[in-house]
Amino acid sequence: MLRKMGEAVARVARKVNETVESGSDTLELRLEGNFLHRLPNEVSTLQHLKAIDLSRNQFHDFPEQLTTLPALENINLEENEIVDVPVEKLAAMPALHLINLRFNPLNAEVRVIAPPLIKFDMLMSPEGARAPPP
Repeated sequence: MLRKMGEAVARVARKVNETVESGSDTLELRLEGNFLHRLPNEVSTLQHLKAIDLSRNQFHDFPEQLTTLPALENINLEENEIVDVPVEKLAAMPALHLINLRFNPLNAEVRVIAPPLIKFDMLMSPEGARAPPP
């Protein structure tokens, strides 16, 4: 398990470094299924990033550095372990169109507070729903 996790971390580090080094024109970053529980700080330098896929990882906390990316339109955090979401920060993101939080154990407060505050689509599963087996 540790070896697999180490390989995933190395793969993610390479992907983020390649993305940062290739210039700021990167539109999409796909880091799904890599056992991640947090993002490297370098992600916050991707000011032109439009979409990020962080599905099927191990995030317990919402990666708040995403809220600093002005061009970000789509965030996919499906199938993680996120309970709380910074709704006010997300509501202030100028380009955000969609955030996918399906199959996360979101708390009831997020489910009640988010809909009237946000101007984008927030996808959530019914409370207690589980992801289908792979």
